[in-house]
Amino acid sequence: MVPGEGLFVSVASPSYKGHRYPVEVIGHCVWLYFRFPLSFREVEELMLQRGVIVSHETVRRWCVKFGRSYADGLRRRSPAAGDKWHLDEVFVKINGERQYLWRAVDQYGNVLDVLVQSRRDTKAAKRFLAKLMKKQRRVPRVLVTDKLKSYPFAHRALMSSVEHRAHKGLNNRAENSHQPTRQRERAMKGFRSPGSAQRFLSAFSGISPHFRVCRRLRTAAEHRFEMTLRFTIWDHVTGGISLPTAA
Repeated sequence: MVPGEGLFVSVASPSYKGHRYPVEVIGHCVWLYFRFPLSFREVEELMLQRGVIVSHETVRRWCVKFGRSYADGLRRRSPAAGDKWHLDEVFVKINGERQYLWRAVDQYGNVLDVLVQSRRDTKAAKRFLAKLMKKQRRVPRVLVTDKLKSYPFAHRALMSSVEHRAHKGLNNRAENSHQPTRQRERAMKGFRSPGSAQRFLSAFSGISPHFRVCRRLRTAAEHRFEMTLRFTIWDHVTGGISLPTAA
């Protein structure tokens, strides 16, 4: 995701009514949890080192309440998605049962949507495509998938006018997009339920990529400038200001 024009549109910040901690602390805890492979207790410890006493359970509630809201705010301020959509699905173990994580990214690697489902049949493919089109409010120019047989049926039923390319080698962008999720899945030792996995991944797929800046072909100064811009966008989304770096 490359920040550009229209990122500082006027969008209402989340309501913090009833919270005794300042916005800066809440936003910082949520950022730590979704940006780095940390547990709630590790976030609690990091905040204690900075003189902020907050329990891991409070951090958990903040992440549940504000994570999705922050992610949606970042998406609203991001450039329009590309016109080539890459779809892929991988299995995840939830309480010992196999579930499937469906993911769509554009040609730039921006995550368009994620959905946890128990199957990867035609019905599941249709459900994910319908959800994706509703969220994007349009159809792509090209749809790229692997050779899963469910995709052609869903494609013909929902977007037959769109070019469909089914080839495993063309879908590396979507497959690579799963890697940060796999890293978090290992750190969290799996997900507890499909609902909690969907809630976490909906927020994670919006927050984590925002701060994953490609450093290739960038100087150190350019990288720092890009990260500063992204933190400024984050501050607009949360309605707060960044906490100072610990000395």
